[in-house]
Amino acid sequence: MRRILAFVAPYRRDALAALLLVVLMTGAELAIPGLIQRIIDLGIAPQNMAVVRDTTLLMLGAGLASALLTIGNTILAVRVTSYVTTDMRSAIFDKIQSLSFANLDRFHTSWLLVRLTNDINTLGYVIMMSLRIFLRAPLRLVGSYILMILISPSLSLVMPVLMLATAVIVVRMAHRGRPLFIKLQHKLDALNAILQENLAGVRVVKAFVRARHESEQFEAVNGELMADRIGVMKLFSVLVPTLFLFLNLSSVAAVWYGGHRIRVGALSTGQVVAFLDHLLAVQFPLLLLGSMVSTFSAAQASWERIEQLLQSASEITEDAAAMDLSNVQGRVHFEDVSFSYAQQSDEPVLSHINLVAEPGQRIAILGQTGSGKSTLVHLIPRFYDVTSGRLTIDGIDVRDVRLRSLRSHIGVALQEPVLFSGSIRDNICFGRPQATDDEVVAVAKAAEAHGFISAFPDGYDAQLGQRGVNLSGGQKQRIAIARALLIRPRILILDDSTSSVDVETEARIEAALEALMVGCTSFTIAQRVSTVLKADKIVVLERGQIVAMGRHTELMRDSPIYREIFDSQLGDGGERHD
Repeated sequence: MRRILAFVAPYRRDALAALLLVVLMTGAELAIPGLIQRIIDLGIAPQNMAVVRDTTLLMLGAGLASALLTIGNTILAVRVTSYVTTDMRSAIFDKIQSLSFANLDRFHTSWLLVRLTNDINTLGYVIMMSLRIFLRAPLRLVGSYILMILISPSLSLVMPVLMLATAVIVVRMAHRGRPLFIKLQHKLDALNAILQENLAGVRVVKAFVRARHESEQFEAVNGELMADRIGVMKLFSVLVPTLFLFLNLSSVAAVWYGGHRIRVGALSTGQVVAFLDHLLAVQFPLLLLGSMVSTFSAAQASWERIEQLLQSASEITEDAAAMDLSNVQGRVHFEDVSFSYAQQSDEPVLSHINLVAEPGQRIAILGQTGSGKSTLVHLIPRFYDVTSGRLTIDGIDVRDVRLRSLRSHIGVALQEPVLFSGSIRDNICFGRPQATDDEVVAVAKAAEAHGFISAFPDGYDAQLGQRGVNLSGGQKQRIAIARALLIRPRILILDDSTSSVDVETEARIEAALEALMVGCTSFTIAQRVSTVLKADKIVVLERGQIVAMGRHTELMRDSPIYREIFDSQLGDGGERHD
């Protein structure tokens, strides 16, 4: 609750104003039964029409004031709710951006989307109702009960019985409802996971004629969600009718006892009518509180899920004394580095890696799938932290450098490039929005992307579909390379970023990079041996360990593993490439 109030605090003036209007609105409503008593006892009974006229005008004024106050309260409540939910979404989005790769590996995309949408909407509804109605309900209850005691202390004894019965039912429903709503939210997570995966992989589904299977899987989870939702609704469906029953019994008791008190002259007809009016008015807040138990239970479950995310601490932390990198030369040193993912701590992904990349050197990394190639290069920009050992740039441990400074000197192009909706220019300039047109064209030419970009009618202003769906795999990779080059990195990481490019285009990209990135230290992960022949140092990984390292000619002479890889791909013993 304290964390929720922290989001409301910046808008406390509007929130307090909304609550003040609720108080005034409730006061206007509480005045009406008393005015009805006045009409009956002082106007109708003695046939004093002046009292009837004046009191009727007062009732109209109270009704009009209540309506105007309600409008003002609603406007303020909607405004505060909109601001708060917007801030919550921003806080969650910022938290997601601050999390490390290790954190995000544990959070499914659909899980995060549900928190940004459904959970936030549920909380927003409760906040708005709190500013509009929830305060009104207890005020109406307390105010009506006080006025009922003033009318008849003995007759008002019906209220504690009614309140006790209502409280017992509401508490029990809330206790039983909370775990059901948590279960319901988990089912919604599962449904969104299937939906997201199918939308992203719809081409694969169609290619393998699996639409029927996927539909059946979706319908199964959707049916489970429906069944759970019906179960929740069944539980709460008995709440309002039960409360109505108690209220009707209370009204019957009040009418019977009130009639008796009128007969003996202890109460006037107007007092009994006013008392019944108060009792009927109490129905609204009681029924409201009862019907909102399900909403409160859902909101509690939603907030627990949101708080779980907001309280997640990034596994990549930045020390208060962290420094900026300046005059980067690009010397990268892996000093006895080992690494394990949290969920695989018993089996190191990398073990005792010792590797030095001197400034301007081109390092190529080969190895089978799962040998740790991508993990190795992901340690350089601190996507993950080493488990043991240290990794330095120009002799400075990367853990002692501010993340923004560290990553500003490192360009990264991944095997599966992620492009964003927008123009091709926007995607290339993602790391340097202020880049000039000449700079954009230069890096596009170096990445062999200028040709196909120019073929679009709008050229660099051509709009990309979601995730670059209107580009081929090779075209997306070349745009990703151009994006990495545009930030003028001192260290360049190409994580199998030309795997979808033909050999001739790859050779032209290499030649352009060699001219453009003079003095830049580069790490290239490659599947094709032809990509690494000119590297200053070739590293062969196997099961997270370096099993061979050196130039092509050295490895052909000294490493059976490298020679086997080379012969299996090129099959000429290396005579043409020495």
